[in-house]
Amino acid sequence: MYFIPLIGGIGPTEIIIILAIVLLLFGGRKIPELMRGLGKGMKEFKNAQKDSEKDPEKDDKKIDTKDE
Repeated sequence: MYFIPLIGGIGPTEIIIILAIVLLLFGGRKIPELMRGLGKGMKEFKNAQKDSEKDPEKDDKKIDTKDE
């Protein structure tokens, strides 16, 4: 709850400035690659989360085999 005022203080001007800095740092060619990698990582995370919700016993077996 403490971070909500911080988010509310960001306006369109600040967002444009941040985007311009990111563009200058990474360049126009690297940004699509970074976003693609971020998307793949999020997709893998969601798939792993769905798999653990489907079969919780499978996760317990993985944990047990790592301990041995």
